[in-house]
Amino acid sequence: MRTGTTLDLMRHGEPVGGRKYRGQIDDPLSDKGWAQMRAAVGDAAPWTRIVSSPLARCRAFAETLATRHALPLQFDDRLKEVGFGAWEGKSAAEIEQEAPGTLARFKTDPIHARPAGAEPLADFHARVAMALDDLLAQHAGQHVLLVGHAGVMRMALAWALHIPLEHAYRIEVATATLTRLRFDGGLASLIFHGSARVER
Repeated sequence: MRTGTTLDLMRHGEPVGGRKYRGQIDDPLSDKGWAQMRAAVGDAAPWTRIVSSPLARCRAFAETLATRHALPLQFDDRLKEVGFGAWEGKSAAEIEQEAPGTLARFKTDPIHARPAGAEPLADFHARVAMALDDLLAQHAGQHVLLVGHAGVMRMALAWALHIPLEHAYRIEVATATLTRLRFDGGLASLIFHGSARVER
């Protein structure tokens, strides 16, 4: 890893169907979601390239932005959202109705209190970390925009800042907003853009 690499993490906007534990269900962006993402970037395009999750709620906007600003674009399957197993497609209210207290247990212990059939958190972290290691090696010294998911952003912050995985879901990631990581001499620095905040 060489110096001077900037990585902007952008979560997708609202998908069709509203807020859910969507996981890898491939819902597209709603009209509101498109508006949220357009508002987040405005006319600025400081990036040298875009890397995106291939899921539609990230892919479509990444393609539009790359075309508009003539930026190189690549997709990486490793940047898909975590697989939520039995929770995929369910709202928080539906999950709580089926088993009250489930979400509180999950946020307290996301390693062990996972839904049935979910991707293990360590596996999710490992694939995101591998994608980011490759990104930094291939695009050192550049300013890259990564269009992804809340879970991917949590794993990216855990990877860059050495946050224990059991604390990853204390990080709340707002919809369609940007968080910047800078890498200098192997050291990651985080700059908040009002998009991700650590709950105490």
